[in-house]
Amino acid sequence: MLPQEIIRRKRDGQKLSVQDITSLIKGVTDGTVSDGQVGAFAMAVFFNGMSRDEAVALTLAMRDSGDVLDWSDLPGPVTDKHSTGGVGDNVSLMLAPIVAACGAYVPMISGRGLGHTGGTLDKMDSIPGYTSQPDIALFRKAVLETGCAIIGQTADLAPADRRLYAIRDVTGTVESIPLITASILSKKLAAGLQSLVLDVKVGNGAFMEKSRDATALANSLVEVANGAGLSASALVTGMNEPLASAAGNAVEVRNAVDFLTGRFRDRRLEDVTLALAAEMLQSAGIVSSNQDGMRRAIETLASGSAAAVFARMVAALGGPTDFVEKPEKYLPKAATEFAVEASADGFVTGIATRDIGLAVVGLGGGRTRPDDRIDHGVGITRLLPIGAEVRAGEALALIHARTAPDAEAAASAVRSAYTVGASKPGADKAVIRRILPR
Repeated sequence: MLPQEIIRRKRDGQKLSVQDITSLIKGVTDGTVSDGQVGAFAMAVFFNGMSRDEAVALTLAMRDSGDVLDWSDLPGPVTDKHSTGGVGDNVSLMLAPIVAACGAYVPMISGRGLGHTGGTLDKMDSIPGYTSQPDIALFRKAVLETGCAIIGQTADLAPADRRLYAIRDVTGTVESIPLITASILSKKLAAGLQSLVLDVKVGNGAFMEKSRDATALANSLVEVANGAGLSASALVTGMNEPLASAAGNAVEVRNAVDFLTGRFRDRRLEDVTLALAAEMLQSAGIVSSNQDGMRRAIETLASGSAAAVFARMVAALGGPTDFVEKPEKYLPKAATEFAVEASADGFVTGIATRDIGLAVVGLGGGRTRPDDRIDHGVGITRLLPIGAEVRAGEALALIHARTAPDAEAAASAVRSAYTVGASKPGADKAVIRRILPR
């Protein structure tokens, strides 16, 4: 069928067949469908949605637009996690080695920063020598030898997604739940996973600010993944404040190393990381219950096994062999530090989390255009959590910047993002709900 006929049918609210969707995605991949037609299709889906069967067909067609990895030679289950993105969300850096140390294999294909949210790949690029986009042979070698590898999407995995996403980004159709679902899952299916856990963020620092929208996305991801033959579950987790007390690239890597080695752990970050680890271990069949998964994850973290796996992964992908022992020796540092001082006594009652992420972007730690270079050394640390008591003149956070003017501009944004009140607020739940296949 002609592309314009497929677009017309979806525009008019009709259900597309598997053949329709497969044909259209083939054209997206080989270029026979124009940018205008891809944009029109995305807009038609944005307004009319897709049924579960349509979303499954779209996901599988996008998966099959490139290579699909095969891990059948590995002597254990293959699993992964995907986060919809937030601020101070460095969970992947701890989660992959925790789960790998428990006996699973985690070939984690991650993305770069998007908008105000940080990207796992940008964080790993802070480590000198680390190959964040290896060829398939090195990727497989690292996974086999260490149990996990955190890398970026290769050119041969789900190429239809790259083109469709780029056009969605400039046509105002990023927020479509079926298109988000297919984009996320096509890459995960192409990675050859046997199970997947989704971390769907909700709150003022997430793409989904409302609980109903986050729940709808989580349900869509779980249902479509299972419809495509991939065992999946989801956790909806809170993003009304930064997850870690650090936001940036090198500063979040240092925070992750401190977490793995036990030097320091942010409470909410620990709650979310352990909950996801338990979910992944159960989903992969390594434990029989969520409670057993939590116990295994805690024991593995406490024993130092997860830190050792992270160290081996970094070395296997070209990073320093003593990185975990001496992260400060290798991670880039900003030239200027500037404390953001509270103007009054009280308790932190709220944080405009998106503004914290945008402040990091403004420092040079994120991108305003796809081709922007990132300064991995800049960022924000010592971010006080909601509920913390503070005195006038004490620090709400510490800015790491290239120049004093950059630091002052970021400090102004961070100060405005914090609300300090007289009464201590109740604590938000870090893990809000668990979503299983229906």
